[in-house]
Amino acid sequence: MGLRVVRLGSPRVKGEGLRLGTVRRPPRGVKKADYARLDFYDAWLPELAPSAALVRFHFAEDPIGDARWKTFRARYRREMAKPENRRLLEILARISRQTNLSVGCYCERPDRCHRSVLKELLAEHGAAVVES
Repeated sequence: MGLRVVRLGSPRVKGEGLRLGTVRRPPRGVKKADYARLDFYDAWLPELAPSAALVRFHFAEDPIGDARWKTFRARYRREMAKPENRRLLEILARISRQTNLSVGCYCERPDRCHRSVLKELLAEHGAAVVES
């Protein structure tokens, strides 16, 4: 059992389970019926994506520098501290102890993507995080 953090659109690994897209927008130019077949996601969970304003902040500097990344992390953590987001994190953490699932984003660099912070948050909520 466990939860993986993945790049959406990357090939699935054996036993990955349900793949959730924690992104603000669906993939461009891809039919909704093809999201899962093309390894994007099985279900969309935009509530765990950074807000539109925070996404704009992140991509205003490309590549994002250390100071901006530190600010982004803190702001994203504040967004995820809202009660409705904490509940989602807790639910995913509990599910990860019962079955396999994965969450992800499109970003190429996981170390400068909200999914790295999401991974930390899920672990803090007791998720059974699987290292990929």
